[in-house]
Amino acid sequence: MFLFLDIQEILAATGGRLLQSGTSGFMGSFTGVSTDSRTIGVGELFVALKGERFDGNDFLAVSLERAAGAIISREPGEKTPLPAGKSIVLVPDTLKALQQMARRIRMKKPDMPVVGVTGSNGKTTTKELTACVLGARIGEVLKSRGNLNNQIGLPLNLCRLQPGHGAAVLEMGASRPGDIQELCDIAGPTHGIITNIGQSHLEGFPGGMEQIAGTKLALARAANTIIYNADDPLLRKAVEDEFRGQKQKTLISFGIREDAHLRACGIEMGQDGLCSSFWLSTGGPAVRARLAVPGLFNIYNALAAAAAGLSFGAGLEEAAGAFEEFHGVPMRYEIKETGGATLLNDVYNANPASMEEAVKELVRLRRSRAVAVLGDMLELGAHAEEAHRKLGARMDVLPVDVFIAVGPMMRLALEEFNEGRAGKFKKDRLAIACADSDQAARELMAHLRPGDTVLIKGSRGMKMEKVLPADGAENAL
Repeated sequence: MFLFLDIQEILAATGGRLLQSGTSGFMGSFTGVSTDSRTIGVGELFVALKGERFDGNDFLAVSLERAAGAIISREPGEKTPLPAGKSIVLVPDTLKALQQMARRIRMKKPDMPVVGVTGSNGKTTTKELTACVLGARIGEVLKSRGNLNNQIGLPLNLCRLQPGHGAAVLEMGASRPGDIQELCDIAGPTHGIITNIGQSHLEGFPGGMEQIAGTKLALARAANTIIYNADDPLLRKAVEDEFRGQKQKTLISFGIREDAHLRACGIEMGQDGLCSSFWLSTGGPAVRARLAVPGLFNIYNALAAAAAGLSFGAGLEEAAGAFEEFHGVPMRYEIKETGGATLLNDVYNANPASMEEAVKELVRLRRSRAVAVLGDMLELGAHAEEAHRKLGARMDVLPVDVFIAVGPMMRLALEEFNEGRAGKFKKDRLAIACADSDQAARELMAHLRPGDTVLIKGSRGMKMEKVLPADGAENAL
């Protein structure tokens, strides 16, 4: 059984005009929604989104070979005859229509808790961990697929809502002011998790960190329960200054260093890099938890998930038990042994804060040489040069043995790395500049040694996954 809308509900939600009635859709027989003509399923509704470089209306004919209907923004011409039995709705803006449909589906379960997850780093891992914790507590949970967290991705996720879902955990990203508010208007979050406030997507925030914080805080304004990182001073001040004492709001803080409602104490980081353990404490009896993914940053993500569990009545034991079922997120600090070297695959994305934390973890995990293959951090606007130079200066005083810099901005980091501020780490260092990830892959294979620990990371647009050894290439090490 699906909650997806029938054609009458779609017309009511979007205010669209029915161009053609189909044999599907009147009794709720649409099985879902898709915006991709290449992968659309039988019985789904095709939404013809339009972007700067594409127009989904051009793919109407091929989509309707499988789809049961379509939402379009321009009437088909004579060269695109409408197949019989398909429902076609014309709207001014197909993206707006998708969002309106998602909102109407969400309101079919008005009492269902919706947990929004935002922040500059850790959103996807926190979302996955939170879904694990809540799933153990309340059963089936709808969660965002991958990192579909924008004005297209979040509605698509909500359109997958089914009657059996007891809650939803939805990732919310922002690349400009107002983005989080728009997503909240669609999803109606009851709980909000804010992981941190950092330098991400600065290109879209001319007001800098304060504007980023204000954008993220829209989630806190929309939700009744606010879960936030007490170790992030900017976030803590923003949340507590605005919401402390408001009777309709429940504030739950988490942290390691600061006084927080939920804390991680007695942290032990596994030397093999594969796990960490710590005590979960709310001031009473503590519970030992184990996390099978590396990094202090992932302990923060786990704390956020455990705090969400507390808001649903889960105990610390339940949260710790749920952590045992979590084994990481693809392309986010995955650890792989290959040819005697250890690869840290963190290629999904990067910003200044996540890059620095990843390099720190590389240094902690290194067995012999530490090798950093880093691509440009994109979408930083006027802050790009400063951010890359700061990263290089920071790496210069760390025991990084090989730095392969990918892209023009990371070349600036390489210049700082070569300044030699810390002479004890300077001997036998390698510093290599590469134009792209293909060249970086060749340089890595040429210089890699058994025993090396290698971090591969960069913004998504840098295609750093190309640096990873292909199947069988590890035998050449």
